[in-house]
Amino acid sequence: MRDPAARIVDLAGETMGTGWRARFACPPAFHPGPLRAAIVARLGEIIAEMSQWEPASHLSRFNRLPGGGWANLPPDFATVIACALRIAEESGGAFDPTLGRAAALLGYGASVPEGDDLAAAHADAGWGRLSFDPAARRLRQPGGLWLDLSGIAKGFAVDAVAGVIASHGIAHALVEIGGELVGRGIRPDGEPWWVALEVPPGADLPPLHLALHGQAVATSGDYRRGAHTIDPGTGRPLPLHVVSVSVIHRTAMEADGWATALTALGPARGLALAAERGLAARILTREDNAFREHLSPALIAMLAD
Repeated sequence: MRDPAARIVDLAGETMGTGWRARFACPPAFHPGPLRAAIVARLGEIIAEMSQWEPASHLSRFNRLPGGGWANLPPDFATVIACALRIAEESGGAFDPTLGRAAALLGYGASVPEGDDLAAAHADAGWGRLSFDPAARRLRQPGGLWLDLSGIAKGFAVDAVAGVIASHGIAHALVEIGGELVGRGIRPDGEPWWVALEVPPGADLPPLHLALHGQAVATSGDYRRGAHTIDPGTGRPLPLHVVSVSVIHRTAMEADGWATALTALGPARGLALAAERGLAARILTREDNAFREHLSPALIAMLAD
């Protein structure tokens, strides 16, 4: 229930090489200190499980397993890998969480053994090589394969922070980590949580505003750090034709994974898959030194409501 007298509180911090922010409506007597501590602790748990930069993380330990070894996964890791493998299958492999060695060799991940090469890393990758037992929460290392969950774990973290806020009795909140957002409830003034999709510098495009009421949005883009999205078919960076892809979904985890998949597919195939799957997506491309905006049918319908 909306409380017009509620005050809006902002919390922020650093995580996953970027920043996190939470804006929420709470009663006047609410003290945000314990909530902030709970958010920081929750993000620490996720990093300890899925960070490729932490040698002791569950992900790093899986990557070091010999071929044929099984890893017992904690619940969060199992949730993310289950979603990642589902999106990998539904996207025809456009989203592939097994390109960690290739990413590292290209300078986007943890260090690799001396003498490793990109061709071998790409040959050892492939989501279809993984064996996952969801009931037992076990994942089999086929040998030489490195997981990289950077294309989906940040979205999961956004959902997780929103869950922490809800567990403290707060129903109205907006959470953001590195550009991925989820909105719950509404503002004290009755307005939804409005957000504007990011537009790359130099793009002369009209702003696109979204009301995040029980929805999430994630954006995958190479215009900030250069071509760092890897083509699963080649193991090399994608050309800078697709500038950014934004996906609106019920969870930030799924929006994050699908934004990565559509980026890898390119505008034509990405829009076709978005239409097939009913995904609300915006794809920005750079063509002949000009930016073009491509909207999926689901997003067009959403904006018309």
